[in-house]
Amino acid sequence: MTVQRTLSILKPDATERNLTGAINAMLEEAGFRIVAQKRVHLSEKQAGAFYAVHKERPFYGELVSYMMSGPVVVQVLEREDAVAKYRDIMGATNPANAAEGTIRKRFAESIERNSVHGSDSADNAATEIKFFFSDCEIVG
Repeated sequence: MTVQRTLSILKPDATERNLTGAINAMLEEAGFRIVAQKRVHLSEKQAGAFYAVHKERPFYGELVSYMMSGPVVVQVLEREDAVAKYRDIMGATNPANAAEGTIRKRFAESIERNSVHGSDSADNAATEIKFFFSDCEIVG
């Protein structure tokens, strides 16, 4: 298996509760390397563009508003099978359905305030990473 990269976003509910360190500790314990990281406050244009895939869905406006409501931490994670492994450690979108020991089970407040985002495929990971990071910002 080859080393892969995926995008992680620690959402506004996680940063406002100062959970960055606790979440990153879980990631590092699970074998991830954080090879790029920055704290940003998304504009409406940035949040809208990032979540454009959901534009026709009823929750799009609320999602964009939520993602602009406070700072987020965007980061690139690296390890073997990173996309699938990160989705496993994140847990189900609805924290009520998330497995014990996952980020969302431990930290999420609701389906809307679920603390983290992760890429859902290797192709989307590459696109999402490029949305936030230039090649020179990723240090493996």
